[in-house]
Amino acid sequence: MNENLLEDDIHWMRQAMALADKAAAAGEVPVGAVLVKDGQVLGQGYNLSISLSDPSAHAELQAIRQAGPALANYRLLDCTLYVTLEPCAMCAGAMVHARIKRLVFGASDLKTGAAGSVMDICRHQALNHQLEVTAGVLEAECAEQLSGFFKMRRAQKKAEKAAQAAASAERCNCSRE
Repeated sequence: MNENLLEDDIHWMRQAMALADKAAAAGEVPVGAVLVKDGQVLGQGYNLSISLSDPSAHAELQAIRQAGPALANYRLLDCTLYVTLEPCAMCAGAMVHARIKRLVFGASDLKTGAAGSVMDICRHQALNHQLEVTAGVLEAECAEQLSGFFKMRRAQKKAEKAAQAAASAERCNCSRE
């Protein structure tokens, strides 16, 4: 791989990771995305599905929705989308329809990944457009960002259950007095 391309990929992936941190701070699954053309950010976003009660509010779609008006075109030709987690089928389909040239992602998604892990919508030969895909850029860091979030989330749920159990036990003790 071209060394300058790799440096650019790392730079933009770090930007996507910073956006993923914003998602985590908002209680969202930490996924961030940056859409770039000729070194300029056209769109960016992070997961907002929980906050907006919108199953389509993924980071990739947030970035794509911003980029269209920035280019005054629904076709995002010669653009690269950087995302911290391999896109799902919905997002991969949107990338195909938008004619995004290249996808760069960090961590693979072995449950819903649609850029090679579970299925490959991005490079499916039956579709009228295929993307160039670069997987695994800052993969360990992106995977840790996600696993750290879910580890924290499980600890929070465990603490909530323990607090509920303690409150319930206290109410039982009070009623016996």
